[in-house]
Amino acid sequence: MNPPCGRCNKPVYPTEKVNCLDKFWHKGCFSCEVCKMALSMTTYKGFEKKPYCSMHYPKSSFTIVTDTPENLRLKQQSMLNSQIKYHEEFEKSRIRSDAPPPENRHEESHPTNPERFGQPVGQVRPATVAPPAGGKRFQAVYSYTAAEGDEVSLQEGDLVLDVEPIDEGWVFGLNQRTGQRGLLPANYVRPV
Repeated sequence: MNPPCGRCNKPVYPTEKVNCLDKFWHKGCFSCEVCKMALSMTTYKGFEKKPYCSMHYPKSSFTIVTDTPENLRLKQQSMLNSQIKYHEEFEKSRIRSDAPPPENRHEESHPTNPERFGQPVGQVRPATVAPPAGGKRFQAVYSYTAAEGDEVSLQEGDLVLDVEPIDEGWVFGLNQRTGQRGLLPANYVRPV
């Protein structure tokens, strides 16, 4: 059975069939709704499943939404939610950039806990002994805040000069930026 034409409702035979806009059309019936200009598959524009030429294609008009108290409240709530989400994402990214790599992180963050630097429990931080100058140069990979008076604070990117290993988890060096000399965790710096 042949489907009806989208314009004239007469049967459309396969030789004259145009399948477009979820309807079948006679080639002569496939024309602009306004000016009746004949259209092809490359020249038509569809709107609400009706064909139009580019000149008579209906323009979408936007409706004006008034600023009712409810709309203003929703707009303000949306802004607050957006700012909260942005702030949370910002804080998470800051924490990630200052944190040591996952293999060196531990749940316990008490300043005297040797596990926070990947040291086995029972291994004690060495006493401060100033090694001779002329050691290797290192760069801080992570920021570190000194927990003891004989330690050196670091900011990511700081150069550490005269670095000498003390034991498996600690090195001794001079922070070039601050001029401070002391102990720092070995896994927070890398050779330059």
